Formats: sequence, structure tokens, C-alpha cells
Amino acid sequence: MKELTKSRFAALRRTMAESNVGLVALAPGSHMDWLIGYHPHPDERPCLLLIGPEKEAFLMPALNAEGTREHTDIAFHNWADDVGPSDALTAALADVGAAKPGRVVLDETMRADFALLLIDALPADTAREFTPATLGALRMRKDKSEYALLKMNAGIADRAMQAAFSKIRPGMTEKELAAEIRGHFASEGAAPAFWIVGAGGNGAFPHHSASERVIEEGDAVVIDIGGRKQGFPSDITRMAIVGRAPEGYGQIHTIVERAVQAALKAARPGVLAKEVDAAARKVISDAGYGEYFVHRTGHGMGIDGHEPPYITATSETVLEEGMVFSIEPGIYLPGRFGIRLEDIVILREDGPEVLSSLPRDVHVAKA
Repeated sequence: MKELTKSRFAALRRTMAESNVGLVALAPGSHMDWLIGYHPHPDERPCLLLIGPEKEAFLMPALNAEGTREHTDIAFHNWADDVGPSDALTAALADVGAAKPGRVVLDETMRADFALLLIDALPADTAREFTPATLGALRMRKDKSEYALLKMNAGIADRAMQAAFSKIRPGMTEKELAAEIRGHFASEGAAPAFWIVGAGGNGAFPHHSASERVIEEGDAVVIDIGGRKQGFPSDITRMAIVGRAPEGYGQIHTIVERAVQAALKAARPGVLAKEVDAAARKVISDAGYGEYFVHRTGHGMGIDGHEPPYITATSETVLEEGMVFSIEPGIYLPGRFGIRLEDIVILREDGPEVLSSLPRDVHVAKA
């Protein structure tokens, strides 16, 4: 077992002991990736990594056992299609010392049929919860290796955004600009993950998909992009205007930038996530545009592009050093334009470090 995996198992078991948890059950997905650096092929066959107080084991479909063995030395309890998983699950629970766990933590991304199979195999009085207080809490605090991969991906996204800036022109469609963005990610060995290009009134839809709409002189264009390389993502939003800016653009860009700065100032270890949201939202509301800021201020990012902590008006999460999240306030004026400025930050002892090196100034494209 790799040293990083060993240290993560040890940290997880410490949190299990603190929370009186006797079993953590993970399905193939990002939680398993974080813990062991791999997950088997996810399909309808029940596959679970079961972590007890001292031992761990897989409930493993026989079909996937040989391929998975190349990636881990954790014990397998295999089951075949003609027999079913119930007996293997019972044996696996006994193996890890969790036949009567008292409290069990379920992977919240697990298929419902996997969860019910496990619940039915446990005593009826077993208390159940999801991962936030255990594995989820550990995942929120990024280590040096995770930071390095997030920083690398942020650099790729910066260059993809610069490629978009160099190509944008009147007469091209949103989809054509999106293709340039995807091409740049691919040129650096990253898989394009998303490419929001919203010109003019389309920019007022925060999650607009690139369309056949032609980019015109006088458009403000929201460009929100991300890719993925070596298992980690990127996410950045910047603004471009084509030739002349639409009426009122400069004032509103300044308000959104001030909201970003307020959120950056508020983000400190020990602060509640909702206080960061409130800081950004106050700037926009005080300027008279509160009803046009229609989403949260940010989301966490790690193996998953969206993961805790969420920077919302109601989040009681206490921010800690090492947490990574977006700061992305916006103002969206229906029928006119939208403005969103987004950076990913990692929280340090003295405040947030922005992963991007690309200024948030609007790019002015030639008409």
C-alpha cells in the first residue's frame, strides 16, 4: 500500500474513532479515488470498499477482480453473477470487524441499491450518516500534492482563456469560440470539462451552453471554462467585450470586482463560509443589484469540480487552512448581459491564495 494511502487510512480511522463510527462504506467514485488513488469500473454490480476500525476489504464483483488487483492489495470478497453478493458482503463485514458497527458512514454518491443491500445486511439499530464529518472533512483540506495538481490545472485554464481572448471576433459563433477553448485544453493534454460562452443577453443565463448565436460588436461575453488533467480540474471565469462595451458595463464590472475583493478579504481560517458569501453579496446588494446575484458565491474543488465547502448564504462550515474553493460573484441583467468573475483559491493561514495568474480585467477584443 502506498504511503499516501496508508496515511489517509490512518487519518480516516482517527475521525471514525472520534465520531464512534464502526464502518465506512464507499462505492466506486471520488471518495474511493481520494483514499486509494483508484476506483473499479462503476456499474450495476455492487462494489464496496468497507473500512472497519482496523481492517479494510472490498466487496468485489468477480468480473472486475483481476483488473482491480493491479491497483490495490486490499483483500477482496468476490461474488459472481450466478450467486449474488449477499454472502460475500456478510463475509466482508465480518472480516473488517463491522458486522455490528453501531454507526455506519455511507458514501452519499452511492447507488441506492448498493446502500439498501448494505443496510439490509446490518443490524436494524445501526445508525447511519453520510461522509461530511469523517472522510468528507479530510477531503476538504488539501495537501501539497493536491495543491500542485490544482495549481498546474489553473495554469492550463489561464492559457485556454488567453487562447479564447486571442480568437474572439465579431461574426464567430459561441460554439466556434468554445471549440477553440476545447482545442487548447487538448493541446496541453487536458480533457475539456465545460465551456460556457454567453454573448450579450445569453450571458445573463449563468449556466448558458454555447450556442449558434453570433458574437457581435458591442457584446459582453461571459467565458467560464474548465478542464481536467492528472485527475484534477480547473475552473475560471473571465469577461470579454467586443469593440465597444454595452451601456453600463464598466460600472457593473467594477461592482463585481469589488464583491470578489470583499470575499477574498473575508475568507480566513475560522470564518464561517456564509460570512464570505455575505461579504460578496453585501457589495452587490448595496449597489442596488442584489436581485441579480442569483447563485452562491462559491463551491469547493478538488478531485470533483464541485465539492464541499460550499460558499452559500446558509453554510455553517468553518473554513480551515488548506480548503480550496471558488469565489465567483455575478450580476445578470436579463436581455442585456451578465458579468461573473471567478477564481479558485486555497486558504492559507493569512488568507486566500488565488491559483490563477490571469487578471480579472475585462479583455477588449477588436471589432
